[in-house]
Amino acid sequence: MNCRVATITLNPAYDLLGFCPKVELGDVNLVHTNALLAAGKGINVAKVLSDLDVKLTLGGFLGKENRDGFNLLFDSLNVEDKFQTVEGRTRINVKLTEENSEVTDLNFSGFTITEQDWQSFVTDSLEWLKHFDMIAISGSLPAGVSLDKFTTWIKQVKTICPKVVFDSSRDALVAGLKAKPWLIKPNDKELEMYVGRKLSTLAEIKVAAMELINNGIENVVISLGSKGALWVTKHEAWLAKPPKCNVVSTVGAGDSMVGGLMYGLMTNQSIKDTLVFASSVAALSVGQAGVGIADRQAVTNMLDKIEIIAG
Repeated sequence: MNCRVATITLNPAYDLLGFCPKVELGDVNLVHTNALLAAGKGINVAKVLSDLDVKLTLGGFLGKENRDGFNLLFDSLNVEDKFQTVEGRTRINVKLTEENSEVTDLNFSGFTITEQDWQSFVTDSLEWLKHFDMIAISGSLPAGVSLDKFTTWIKQVKTICPKVVFDSSRDALVAGLKAKPWLIKPNDKELEMYVGRKLSTLAEIKVAAMELINNGIENVVISLGSKGALWVTKHEAWLAKPPKCNVVSTVGAGDSMVGGLMYGLMTNQSIKDTLVFASSVAALSVGQAGVGIADRQAVTNMLDKIEIIAG
């Protein structure tokens, strides 16, 4: 495979994953610890692609005070590390999964990016990203990063690599969409937030996706949780529905789907087949704590269990 791929994670985290049958606010909760992982949305995407034997370069920001766990991860994934080290600590996110599969996130604060940090990152990244065919930009923004400057940077990245895959939420999602990325993967709630209205049916979701496409975004993939995923372009639409899965944790399922989408596209699969593949990777991810593909054969076996419907 000759496709050169990079992932950018501006605000990584150590994810502390736990299971608690029911979270009781204001009380003591006994939590079973599932994992403590060096993570972040773009890093999770890279874990999936690394397991699929894709050579990767990773970039973004990491805090100087607790970088060691990420160094170990990058060594194990055999990726090129282009992360910029800044003063402070990379944040910790606590993710609690309950018996009903609801996930409660407690996202703590981390480092703050200075103007000098940002300018250095922009200069360096626009130089080394020149050599890539597809770039994933994923996750939230750390404190100190201006939304307008984030939009401008993505526009600059697009000029050197048109195939920008973008996955974020809240204000960072709004800022990123202004740059009109090549492919985006919001979930249904994030899409509702962006368009400013309730999307109760698949038809309403598709209409909202078409609004984004008419505004210059070529590929809109909406993850629908257990109901699957919808991929809409100007010329076609496909809905993929996974089988019922035993859920251990939904943390990273969206990132797993992004990794699957990128792999399908870089191996020249059709939109239909790419969505089936990505849905298989995402369906298997909810049955484990943490992100990655432990068994390639399991992904192959899952392909026939994905229901694919023309939209």
